Amino acid sequence: MTTDTLTGVSARAVPLRHLISNALAFQIVWLACALGARFGVPWVGTGSALLIVALHLASARRPGGELTLLAAAATVGIAWDSAWQTAGWIGFAAGDWIPGLAPHWMVALWVAFATTLNVSMRWLHGRWGLCAVFGALGGPISYYAGERLAALAFSDVLFGLAGQALGWALLTPLLVWLAMRLDGIAPATRPD
Repeated sequence: MTTDTLTGVSARAVPLRHLISNALAFQIVWLACALGARFGVPWVGTGSALLIVALHLASARRPGGELTLLAAAATVGIAWDSAWQTAGWIGFAAGDWIPGLAPHWMVALWVAFATTLNVSMRWLHGRWGLCAVFGALGGPISYYAGERLAALAFSDVLFGLAGQALGWALLTPLLVWLAMRLDGIAPATRPD
């Protein structure tokens, strides 16, 4: 069974310029969030994420599905990062909005990440082992880069990276599974 069979659409269904702009937009948002937190202006990152989300939803064929995916990613992100913060395993530079919850710019990052799941990261659809490996590598690298930019700090770097690797190895397949079911980007398929 191919990925095309599982998802009902190939990555080629999304124009190359959209794939590239989606991946680039996420990287810009990531940098804006990390540097905004470091320099005490976390709303810069959150604002850039909101702009990208608005453009993403405006370009979606079925924005309701994508909006549900983004809300689910925000919920997962709040739960994950808030648990780490409450346990004292991670601290964030700025952006508190509700005591005990992860900062708004981290939640914005989770939402911005979700905008890639049905566009530039569509190649992960149905590839569960690859999702786990991608998450186990990409999640810790992102958090480590955030620590190097002073946007966040682990109480113990090795423990933090190992924990993030394990968590993201589980969370990435979950988010991709949700993306496949809520896909608002792919053309609607006709029943056979």
